[in-house]
Amino acid sequence: MRIERPIIICGLPRTGTTHLHNLIAADPAIRYLPYWESLEPFPAPGEDDPAPRRERCATGLDLVNTSMPDFKRMHDMTVDHAHEEIQLLANDISGMLFETTYYVPSFAAHYKTHDQAPSYAYLKRTLQALQWLRGGRRWVLKSPQHLEQFPTLAATFPDATFVVTHRDPVEVTQSMATMISYAARMGCAHPDPVKISRYWLERAEDLLNGCVQDRDVLPSAQSIDVRFEDFMADEEGTVAAIYELAEQQFDDRVRAAMTQFRADHPRGRYGGVIYQPSDLGLDPDEVAARLGTYRDRFVADQPLENR
Repeated sequence: MRIERPIIICGLPRTGTTHLHNLIAADPAIRYLPYWESLEPFPAPGEDDPAPRRERCATGLDLVNTSMPDFKRMHDMTVDHAHEEIQLLANDISGMLFETTYYVPSFAAHYKTHDQAPSYAYLKRTLQALQWLRGGRRWVLKSPQHLEQFPTLAATFPDATFVVTHRDPVEVTQSMATMISYAARMGCAHPDPVKISRYWLERAEDLLNGCVQDRDVLPSAQSIDVRFEDFMADEEGTVAAIYELAEQQFDDRVRAAMTQFRADHPRGRYGGVIYQPSDLGLDPDEVAARLGTYRDRFVADQPLENR
């Protein structure tokens, strides 16, 4: 069972990756990873029907929504929403998922000093198995981790279309640190937003520097950069450009499916979030300086194709 020409979204949280992922996942021709399947990719013996796995996922989400009632303002999680393959990488005891749940610098140090090619091969095998079990021909994938793994990602999926999303790193870091600090209540009794935010500033620096260093590893004929502001100003035009690059049909049926998704999931339906750098112990000027190389290349006020 081959994984052929997946569309892979690479970008930090809060850069539009989730909305873009969801729009493409709404296309009936695209295979995506629903949350329940990411948690339990394969059925237990004698449990061929997905219903028990879906029910266990729903029970877990009840706990999440009770413990973090405002999390849906930042990232709405449902049984069937399109989820990141970072969950599958975690099944190989690798990747960034553990960092987003617990403060574990030692695990991050281990991850950063080990070749991730075996784990990406594991990911690909898992996708092959899922495709064999439940069908699908072309995947849409998404994870921030890919930003610092472009050589491995490209070697694992050499025929992919790569979509790299960008946004002002100061705004992104504040938003991401707020989300992760809030979610930390699932893993400890008294989260320290300042400690967590300083840690994620360093990780954002790793990820974005990786993007700067290795962006050109992704073949130019198979990759596209998308700025958050451009995507928000013209969602359909952005998706159309991605589909054209991917040679994926973008017809009236696809447009209607994406329009229906937007109607069913209006932006801000749960309210917004106010991000306060002082609550996180972050200095916007320091963040801007540390992430300036990335910003100058990808976010400054000039067309990406001119850089």
